[in-house]
Amino acid sequence: MPSLAISTPGLIALTAVVTAAIIYLIILAVRLTYRPRNRPAPSADLVDQARELKAVGQIREAVFLVRGETGMSHRAATRFVNRL
Repeated sequence: MPSLAISTPGLIALTAVVTAAIIYLIILAVRLTYRPRNRPAPSADLVDQARELKAVGQIREAVFLVRGETGMSHRAATRFVNRL
């Protein structure tokens, strides 16, 4: 009758593979929480407010407003305001 025991090198390899898979899944979950795919589009009111702030030279405030309302990164909000 064959033995069902796993050798020590086999057990180490199996543990390494399972650990790597778990770490990969954790990293994937964290990345998905930081980069949600379904962000709402900026409203027309927000665009108007940001455009007015930019027109009077308050670009930093416009970027801050866009970031607060949409959750965009600083870089994305700056690009958004610069394109207005």
